[in-house]
Amino acid sequence: MTQLPHEDESAGTPQELREQVERTRHELAGTVEALAAKADVKARAHDKATEVKDQAAAKAGELKEQAAVKVKELRTKAADAASRAQDKLPEPVRDKAALAAEQARAQAARTGRAWEEKAPEPMRATAAEGARMARNHRAVLLAAGGTAVLVWWACHRRNG
Repeated sequence: MTQLPHEDESAGTPQELREQVERTRHELAGTVEALAAKADVKARAHDKATEVKDQAAAKAGELKEQAAVKVKELRTKAADAASRAQDKLPEPVRDKAALAAEQARAQAARTGRAWEEKAPEPMRATAAEGARMARNHRAVLLAAGGTAVLVWWACHRRNG
């Protein structure tokens, strides 16, 4: 505990008393600053918000990595399942499926050309931007689609 000036026998000269007062002021200023920092709710809330934001960003990064791994696994499984299913199909069915796929591609191309000729420019620009975003975020869309299929399958299995 700090000694009072009248209790301190060594502080006899005015200079020593001034030095002691200055030290006491300095200590008190540090104590006041520490108390002010603890009482500054706005700064503490900001610090906590920053900390939570950083934690959320780190968790989002982890989840994104996990989703990318799962998407890769699901793609591989889907490709294997499609390959197995295709191998089990009889030749005439495969030929009909290939023909139907080719007809669908041709119809899509015709529809696309008709769209380009008849749709207004702002609508075409918006559609092109949507398609570009879908291509750029293909993994996320596939993961969301896969999740939707799994949820539908689980609900259908439970109810059926």
